[in-house]
Amino acid sequence: MSLLVVDEAARVEDGLYQSIRPMLATSQGRLVLLSTPFGSRGFFWQEWVEGGGDWRRVKITADQCPRIPKDWLEKERAKIGDWWYSQEYLCQFVDSLEACFSTVDIEAAFTSEVAPLWPL
Repeated sequence: MSLLVVDEAARVEDGLYQSIRPMLATSQGRLVLLSTPFGSRGFFWQEWVEGGGDWRRVKITADQCPRIPKDWLEKERAKIGDWWYSQEYLCQFVDSLEACFSTVDIEAAFTSEVAPLWPL
């Protein structure tokens, strides 16, 4: 297989993503992930944030598209709310509405300056 395209990648389960990657092993083919974000979680978010130089990231928001009228976007934001709008139209990785702690707060809790209490 020379090209593997995963559409709506943020909605694909991590296990499925891990199981399709070997399809490219013999061909050294390309993997393309297409999606708007769906929270700060999962492989799509992980690859976007920490995927390194192997990925080419392209981000185009709805307000950058000249074919979408600004008044339509304003109505859409009012209709679906900021949480959905931020992801679907502004390509922002936002935390789940049900989350107790933000991703930023959780990441800030980790440090390499404190030695572990027991060896790993």
